[in-house]
This record gives sequence, structure tokens and C-alpha cells, in this order.
Amino acid sequence: MNNKFLAAMVIIGVMFMALMMSGTKVKSNANISYSEFLGKLTNHEVAEVFIDEGVIYGLTTSDKPFKTDTPNDPGLMGDLIENNVKITAAAKGSAVTRLLLSWFPILLLIAVWLFFMKRMQGGSRGGALKFGKSKSKTFKAGQVKVKFTDVAGIEESKEEVSEIVDFLKNSERFNKVGGRIPRGVLMVGSPGTGKTLLAKAIAGEADVPFFSISGSDFVEMFVGVGASRVRDLFVEAKKAAPCIVFIDEIDAVGRKRGSGVGGGNDEREQTLNQLLVEMDGFEGTEGIIVIAATNRPDVLDNALLRPGRFDRQVTIPLPDIRGREQILKVHMRKVALGEAIDAVQIARGTPGFSGADLANLVNEAALLTARAHRDEVTMDDFEFAKDKILMGAERRSMVLSDQEKRLTAYHEAGHTIVGLTVPEHDPVHKVSIIPRGRALGVTMYLPEEDRLSYSKRRLESQLASLFGGRVAEELIYGDDSVTTGASNDIKRATELATNMVKKWGLSAIVGPLSFAEEEGSGFLGQGYSEKSIAASTAESIDAEIKALIQKNYAVSKKILKKHIETLHRMAAALMEYETLDKGQVLDIMAGRPLRPYDSPSTPQGPDDSGLSPAFFEGPVRP
Repeated sequence: MNNKFLAAMVIIGVMFMALMMSGTKVKSNANISYSEFLGKLTNHEVAEVFIDEGVIYGLTTSDKPFKTDTPNDPGLMGDLIENNVKITAAAKGSAVTRLLLSWFPILLLIAVWLFFMKRMQGGSRGGALKFGKSKSKTFKAGQVKVKFTDVAGIEESKEEVSEIVDFLKNSERFNKVGGRIPRGVLMVGSPGTGKTLLAKAIAGEADVPFFSISGSDFVEMFVGVGASRVRDLFVEAKKAAPCIVFIDEIDAVGRKRGSGVGGGNDEREQTLNQLLVEMDGFEGTEGIIVIAATNRPDVLDNALLRPGRFDRQVTIPLPDIRGREQILKVHMRKVALGEAIDAVQIARGTPGFSGADLANLVNEAALLTARAHRDEVTMDDFEFAKDKILMGAERRSMVLSDQEKRLTAYHEAGHTIVGLTVPEHDPVHKVSIIPRGRALGVTMYLPEEDRLSYSKRRLESQLASLFGGRVAEELIYGDDSVTTGASNDIKRATELATNMVKKWGLSAIVGPLSFAEEEGSGFLGQGYSEKSIAASTAESIDAEIKALIQKNYAVSKKILKKHIETLHRMAAALMEYETLDKGQVLDIMAGRPLRPYDSPSTPQGPDDSGLSPAFFEGPVRP
């Protein structure tokens, strides 16, 4: 029973009402006696009658309706004809027809009631009275159009799951040699790296049914509902085997089980237990491959991760420069590109970007082009889109006083000069005093390549460049006139120095020991434990962190004192032009006249390791 049935019932009801309303022009509730009717007939006052099973409905010559019951009068028809009265008679229907017409309104009400009851009971996939039905989205074979060519930047991950496609297409080849395809595949990766897209690509390549559900869809406030939904999901999957069951964000239901403190009827635990049974229970699930995705593998229950359930873990990392280039080319196919679009240069300037970040970048560039009423996306559009994503939109409406603008110029010039002077630092890309987001200015660096490890010298160079803005304010305006603008720089420098001492073992006094807080504590079944540190050790750690900060603060001050004239020239150029590119900055450092501003290339994106700052914000309003 569906919407089509309800529409059909409504149409039949309308037809029934039209049938019942036929002849209503002469029907009336104004009753008169039969003798009075004969008197009117004799006086030629009757113009029209409608006879329906012994009842006469009529209109007088003055258009007044009347109604009367007629006895068995054999001469009535002759009198009507003799007086030129228009006669209409109701057709006699069968007893079944009359019965249906009389009962139709009641039947219509019953049908509507049954329709809504069916909807509440869960018509097709669950409803108000069927909480236990699975809420999965089902795609039949051939409906998933995503292929491996649509997934770029994770070639190693695609190779790991490609044999699943081979098994679904030709399982006999694996069974012949005694091989068993992994029953479950766990995809682990940061948000936006393409886990869901890769799962769809597997189903699209294998051309099999695809069941997609989120881990949170299993859990309800009623105990046992989640387990029922798990059972229903696998029942449907067995009917469609071979197929793929995809569970997104499985950590919502697959977290470590507790020790019973909260009672034995925890809904999440019951749901997880049922999932464990379905994946490795008494009944075989041949032809069903479960693919799950999470960015929190550390909180998953060990029973869920063991071989026989999730036999294989596929790590989907953030793409490297080559992967970012491939991802950009995939998304660029959907937009109109201008000439001289360099995907390699854009990829070089976006380390740490996920596939979703790059898709958003291309879309922002296309939206900028459309707003400007242009037909093709240019490199300038990609540059502007990256600046917007990394730092926020330009706030040209913010009116800064000359004093604040000059302070921001010296602040950013200090970052730039120190960054260009210290060893092993990323090359400068652009410096600007145009407000963006909460920052009043920004200094950006463009890395030459992706880095997986950082030397102590490079980290200390970053510390020195982070303090370049604060030191410049101190040298130009004096100790008592420094502002709160370096708050973000100080915070990042403190975090970096703390990691060097407590996490990476880069302190000669503290030594190669880890004193960082353990991650993942406090989850179900884990308890909470804090690393115990002796008071003397804590004092040594604090002293080393402070020593690192003071050492590189002094390095920054020494550099800027030596290049004080360059600092003045760069601040003056920023006051005049607001934005300087790499070539102009190098001209100022060399004492040459400034060349014209060149359209900048791509700024550095956020680094997932937290080691290399993408850019140094200028003064930030507290």
C-alpha cells in the first residue's frame, strides 16, 4: 500500500461524489403531499421532475424545488406527458452496485486508516513501530557510478582493496587455491581523505549491491534496537550477496566495552556484540564484505579488530604532493580552466590538504570566477581561494589607524627577515598587512617539498621566526610599547618548544625521554592514568622549555638588530603596497629597487604534523 494506492482511492471517491450529485438540480428537501403535487400538475405549475425509486423530485415553473412520495399511480406518467413536464428517471442498478455505493465512504476511511498504519509500522524500511529495521541506504548493482579513476592520490590504498573487486567478480579463482578474501576491511584515515569514496569505488568496480549506513544509525534510546538493526542489515545483505556493507564512523558503535560499571544492558555494547556475532557467528556470510571507516582506530574494541572480523586495516593518509596533483586534476575536470593553470604548483603549496580540502579549494575558485562574471578559472582565482581557506576572507572594510597599520607592517617585516635569515627555513612566499579573519596581517612561506621529519636546527629556526614580529615591535617601539599582537606566535612557539623537550627528546639535559601526556585515556574500559613525573624532572623540563624560548628569542633579536635598516625599508614598502611577493621581498633584502608585483603562487597549507607553521599571523585582536 503506497502513495499510488491512496491517489487511486481519492480519484474513485471524487467519481463517487460526482455520481451521487447527478440530478441534484431537481432534488430538494421541500416535502409536499402527493395531492398538492397533483394540484400543481393540473394547474400547469410543474416544469421538471426526477423520479428515483418512488420519490419524485421536481421544479415548479417558478424554479422552486419540491419533493413528494408517489403511490403506485399507473396514470401518473400519462398526466406528466399530457402537461408537457420534462421527465428524468434514475437508472436501476444491481444490488451489488447499490451496496458498494452505500458502503464506499466507510471503505474509503478504512483504506486511509490502513495506509497510515502501514506507514507508522515502517512501510518499506522501518517506521515508528519498527525501530528494529535497518536504516541503511541500499544501492542495487550498477547504481554506484564511482570508479577507481574517480579516486586519486591514494594509489597504495587502492592496490590493497583491488583484490576485493577481483574476488567479487571471480571468487572461484581464490577458492581454487584455498584463499579466503578478508571478511572485513577497516579504513583508517583523517577526515576528508576519501574513505567513503573508496568504498563506493569498490562497489562500482565490482558492480555489486552496496549497503551504506552510519554507526550512529544503530544506536537508539531503546535497549536492543541497535542489535535488531544489525541483524536486519545482515539479513538484507545475505539476500543480495555478493555485496558490500559499508559502515561509516564505526567508532560510534564499536568502542571498547566497559567493565560493567554502567550495567549489563548498555545499548552500545549489545549492538557491538551483535555485530561481532554477525561478522564471525555460527552462520556463514560468504559473499558479504564489510567495509568500515573511522578516524579513531584507537578507541575500537579489540574483538572487532581481530582477524576473522576485520582482517585488514587500510590506512588512507593525507596525500603527498603527487597525490594532491592527481586529486586537483580530478576536480578540475568539472570546471572551466583558463590557460597556464599549474596543478603541480598548487599541489606544492597545499601540504596537509585532504581530498575534501582540495575539492573545496577548486569549488571556491570556481565560485570566485562566477561572481566576477568571467568564463574561466585562473591561477589568481586559485591563489585567492587558498588565502581565503587558510586565513579567512579579506576584511578591507576594517579601517586601521596609521599607527596600527605601521605596527602591523613592522611585525610582519620582522617575521619575514628572520625567516629569510635563519638556516633550513621554508622560503618566503608573500607578506601582507591586509586584515584576514582575526589577523591584521600575515607572512606566508612556500615549502620546497613535503617533509616527514624535522631536524632540531629547523625547529629552532621556526622558533626564531615566530618571535620575529614581537622582537620587531620591541626594537621599534620599546619594551613598554609591545602589544598583544604576538599572542598567537607565543602560543605556537611554546607548544613547539614543549614538544621538542617532552615528546621528541631534543633536549640534552632532559634526554631522549618522553613525558608527553598519553592520548586516548578516559574512554570506555580504559580508565584514566596520568604519567607521574618527579618534581625535579618537572623543573628540568620547564627550565629547558624556557631556555629554548630565550635562546631563539635572542637569535631573532640579533638578526633584526643587524638588519634594522632592512626592517625599516620593508615596513615602509608594506605601508605603501600592502602586499609584497617573494621577488619584492628579495629586492628589499638586497637593497635593490622593487620590481612590479607578480601574481603570487600558492601559499603553504596547514601541516598535519603540527611542526611547520603554514603562515605567521600578524597582530591578533584579543
